[in-house]
Amino acid sequence: MSLFEASEAANRREAQPLAARMRPASLDEFVGQEHFLGEGKLLRRLLKADRLGSVIFYGPPGTGKTTLARLLAGESRSRFQQISAVAAGVKQLREVLTEAYDELSADGRRTLLFVDEIHRFNKAQQDVLLPDVENGVVILVGATTENPFFTINSALVSRSRVFQFNPLSPDDVKTLLRRALSDADRGLGGRDVCMHDDALEFLAEASDGDARRALSALEIGVLSSDCAPLEFTRALAEESVQRKAVQYDRQGDVHYDSISALIKSVRGSDPDAALYWLARMLEGGEDVRFLARRMVILASEDVGNADPAALPLAVAAAHGCELVGLPECQLTLAQVVTYLACAPKSNAVTVGIAEARRDVCEGRILPVPVHLRDRHYDGAKRLGHGEDYQYAHDHPDGIAAQDYLGIEREYYRPVDRGFEQELAERLAAIRERLREG
Repeated sequence: MSLFEASEAANRREAQPLAARMRPASLDEFVGQEHFLGEGKLLRRLLKADRLGSVIFYGPPGTGKTTLARLLAGESRSRFQQISAVAAGVKQLREVLTEAYDELSADGRRTLLFVDEIHRFNKAQQDVLLPDVENGVVILVGATTENPFFTINSALVSRSRVFQFNPLSPDDVKTLLRRALSDADRGLGGRDVCMHDDALEFLAEASDGDARRALSALEIGVLSSDCAPLEFTRALAEESVQRKAVQYDRQGDVHYDSISALIKSVRGSDPDAALYWLARMLEGGEDVRFLARRMVILASEDVGNADPAALPLAVAAAHGCELVGLPECQLTLAQVVTYLACAPKSNAVTVGIAEARRDVCEGRILPVPVHLRDRHYDGAKRLGHGEDYQYAHDHPDGIAAQDYLGIEREYYRPVDRGFEQELAERLAAIRERLREG
């Protein structure tokens, strides 16, 4: 490389953000994702066996998907080619695949094709990839923040191994920050920076496992300070971190995972967890009417008659949300969520109606007992409809000893919690009286 070329390369590197300059140069430098990249784990074994096939990297931003794809190209001795599913059309994709085929035919070198945001490819574009993926012309590495089992053609998913990336742990982020502070060539090692422990801790936690976010905050804090040596304090760290945008797709799997966590936290009687998941969805822009409807359902599904006040409270909350809207209705939702979480739980009505409907759908349809049939029309008496019916209010205890179903069934079985304890005792006496009929 000439001095002129070296100067140009240095200028380009200087213009790069810290996160780009600190990208690992080898797998040994890669931090995180030990569950599939650690020694003896699947991806590492595929590399050792030289049997790397098409893979899909699924996970949040800043966890190393693009970086690992570049490293895999080097490890598999492949040519690296990157395209973005947002910008590339079918024509460009075909050109890339043709070039990969020619490279393989001429030099015997495969191409690792990295497709960023592969979930943005339409069906036609995904189908174009299939033949060359099957024939091994390209090693496809698709990156997505969306669940591939929802957003990518099943044919393409079935031909790929899916590796789920987890957010980096705070310790992983600290490792990357310390590395950037000590690396004089690519990082900030040439500057005199004293990183305070509480500042490092804050950056590691505030980054949400996103390496780019953490390194960007570090770079802003260092470059925006004129003093030397620089005391990188907690206050400086807080000033260097932009308020994060909560990633949330109301149509994606984060939506379904979050509402699942909220419902299961309420069902599990943990109001603290329930409030966190409620806040997570509200900050992500979830429809409050959807949240209110779910609480109405949950009030019957998981609380039921163990606390009869749960359902009217949930319905009132749904009306309240319609009346006041955000931001005030967050208080209404928080009230109903915490009440339902702390309420005694029963799924007796859920189980009961499910068993009754199953009997209706799968069993013999029971005829209405003759004495319960409608007798308010001409001719009913001649058919015997309503004959021998006993009016419950004519009995001292308000219970007439007669058959209401035709066979003996017990669908509703109150639990030994909350108000259903009292209902269970009352129902036992009622059923004993009914059996006398």
